[in-house]
Amino acid sequence: MEKFLIAHDICGRMRVRLPYPVSFREADAIRWVLMRTEGVDDVKIMIRTADIVVFYHGDRERVIRALEGIDLSNQALIEKAPDSGLEISARYWDKMVSAVAGRVLRWAFLPAGIRGVLALINSLPYIVKGVKALFSGKGLTVEVLDASALTAAIVTADFKTASSVSFLLKIGEILEEWTYKKSVSDLANSMALNVGKVWAVQPDGSSVETGIDEINVDDLIRVEVGSMIPLDGTVVTGEAMVNQAAMTGESVPVRKTAESTVYAGTVVEEGSLTIRVRTAMGETRYEKIIGMIEDSEKLKSEAQGRAENLADRLVPYTFAGALLTGLLTRNVTKAVSVLMVDYSCALKLSVPIAVLSGMREASSHHITVKGGKFLENIAKADTIIFDKTGTLTKATPTLKEVVVTDGRSETEMLRIAACLEEHFPHSMANAVVRGAEERGITHEEMHSKVEYIVAHGIASTIDGARVVIGSHHFVLEDEAIHVSERAQAILDSLSPYYSHLYLGINGKLTAVICIEDPLRAEVPDVVGMLKTAGVDKIVMMTGDSERTARAIAAKAGLSEYHAEVLPEDKARYVEAEKTLGRTVMMVGDGINDSPALSAADVGVAIAEGADIAREIADVTISEDDLYQLVVLKRLANRLMNRLTNNRRFIVGFNTAIIFGGVFGIFMPGLAAILHNSSTVGICLYNMTNVLKDDVA
Repeated sequence: MEKFLIAHDICGRMRVRLPYPVSFREADAIRWVLMRTEGVDDVKIMIRTADIVVFYHGDRERVIRALEGIDLSNQALIEKAPDSGLEISARYWDKMVSAVAGRVLRWAFLPAGIRGVLALINSLPYIVKGVKALFSGKGLTVEVLDASALTAAIVTADFKTASSVSFLLKIGEILEEWTYKKSVSDLANSMALNVGKVWAVQPDGSSVETGIDEINVDDLIRVEVGSMIPLDGTVVTGEAMVNQAAMTGESVPVRKTAESTVYAGTVVEEGSLTIRVRTAMGETRYEKIIGMIEDSEKLKSEAQGRAENLADRLVPYTFAGALLTGLLTRNVTKAVSVLMVDYSCALKLSVPIAVLSGMREASSHHITVKGGKFLENIAKADTIIFDKTGTLTKATPTLKEVVVTDGRSETEMLRIAACLEEHFPHSMANAVVRGAEERGITHEEMHSKVEYIVAHGIASTIDGARVVIGSHHFVLEDEAIHVSERAQAILDSLSPYYSHLYLGINGKLTAVICIEDPLRAEVPDVVGMLKTAGVDKIVMMTGDSERTARAIAAKAGLSEYHAEVLPEDKARYVEAEKTLGRTVMMVGDGINDSPALSAADVGVAIAEGADIAREIADVTISEDDLYQLVVLKRLANRLMNRLTNNRRFIVGFNTAIIFGGVFGIFMPGLAAILHNSSTVGICLYNMTNVLKDDVA
């Protein structure tokens, strides 16, 4: 960044003065870079004064170097930086100041007659809106209430009240629109594809794993089954079934062949594709669609629907109260005071803001929730089903041993296994690839096209020989691989505490890959905490043997488990629980978990797992820590409690204002102020975190 001045630096608080005012997007870029700097706790930027305040701990020079390294002429940096909402807040602040200043100036300098005319003019848009709502078939709505109050004030020549009411309605609109848009903006910024690496196709046809930020337009990338398409592009070669739910909401996969257009954020369910990149990172259709979140039906929870129904049911009672007040008191002012109050506005606005804020808060804990209804289902969840491998066990299992059964070398067997497994995103496959790397074993692409059989294994051809690797069921039963007496003796001696991958070549068992897959240390605590949070049934489902499953379940503190299950078995179990009236949450990480994740009321994917699992799931936890599930459950529970308390407060407070108007305690202007202030106040409150400081 160009020359800047450090105005002062005291106790971890540095004020930096820029040589010129920056734009909102430039400010976002500065904040983004600084917040990614080690030791920086917070950054505040004053656009108008061109000041930056950096709160930090530790190395002061590191902060200065970060400031010096910011290049605001780099357009890519500007585009990449997430929108902090500075521009939204500034725009609505200007609207607020303009509205308040205009009212002050009118009352200070304009004669009463002109102020009356202006009151009539300012009231007309709200009256017209109310008339349209009345004749649109919507019935008695909040717009009709506002129009009735303004009309009554104007008819009685109470232009002061009409002016106050229209002004307060305008202020309420500004604040309500700001709170909603700010919540949506915060949520949108929490969403990202989180793809760091891609397989770049080289001129000789080979694939090399490359950082996504190194990929340019017209480069070729390869995407295999189970992986997310990271960038928009056009298919060059290959054929695949692509899940486009992230784009269209349609879960049925779409066939993609040469010349087909594919979009970032979609997932290859079957097949593989070579794609010519059409848009660089930050320019994809998926990232643009994030801005349409506010139109998504997924944001609507049942709680929101109940609030909206309650609000609509209460509007006629407000009208009845105003009419009754007018008849009994013969006082139009008191009747108008009642009309100034409605339940609809606060009920309808506070719930979506609370839900959006809950989703944003979840994202601050590295949890992505794709819709408000899922938070409500999490709060109601009384059954949680866990996959074992990569979920209850560590996300990074390790290769412990290669047991050869037919006299071949361990090195050769591991080379073949790693060559096949590197194409597929699963924790067991990753363990094989890492194990080969740690042993210095390189493996060129020596096989033909690989075939992935979900929940079973991989098959391919090497030097004309059929090679299979996978589970006991797949290799020894489905593929009918021959096991010699010597090999059987070796199998019988294998440790039951390891997970096993079986490698067969040309119909013979050649090796067993032993992988250590220990239980996560936090699992027993997490199980106990989830039970305390309201989950009374926690189940483990795994493809492992009965013996292994029983041992893991005992360590985890689980009384119920199911061994040697297939993907369809998990999905059937989920459906069976739902038919019993239970709310089911499924937690998994692999392609084999996808059917159950889709079937559950809430599917939760571990971020280190397969792309398709994250795509299908309703929630993704990005931390390698199952305590995040406890955070998620507590957050959802408290959010639902907040919504219940909101509803009680709104109904109680506004009812009190109505009675105050009936008995002449509140004049129309004051009633409007109290009503609108309470609406804005509860919306602002709903933008705060529900977990506060009790969760790290």
